[in-house]
Amino acid sequence: MARLVLTTRIEAPIERCFDLALDVGLHQQSTAHTREFVVAGRTSGLCELEDLITWEARHLGVRQRLTVQITELRRPYFFRDIMRKGAFRSMEHEHLFESKGGFTLMTDVFAYTVPLGWPGQLFDRLFLAGYLRRFLQQRNYFLKQVAESR
Repeated sequence: MARLVLTTRIEAPIERCFDLALDVGLHQQSTAHTREFVVAGRTSGLCELEDLITWEARHLGVRQRLTVQITELRRPYFFRDIMRKGAFRSMEHEHLFESKGGFTLMTDVFAYTVPLGWPGQLFDRLFLAGYLRRFLQQRNYFLKQVAESR
């Protein structure tokens, strides 16, 4: 299982950062470059515990669908979404938030297993891991900009 950990410092209250991370509309705005949109499940507002959402987007030139479920939510510190259907063999994304006296530390832990055995692992090492890291960094930067602008 591959694991990416990203930490983002946001000059905004923890509650604001947490809610923005759960906002379906903001997620779609932050992933506009992949034309990501909801095809099933919650289409607006904040995700809630047990929500099941299917996203469609274009990644690495291929249109894909990914169904995730919010399996754990402890406001405003933590939520987890797990892939229920999609291109990965498995995928789990933990979102952690920590108030640091004047700013929020947001940490993403993105763990996944690629399909197809060693060819999938080679693809992951050569392309996918870097792509996923950049994708998450771009999304986090967008969230940071919104959180700090209002």
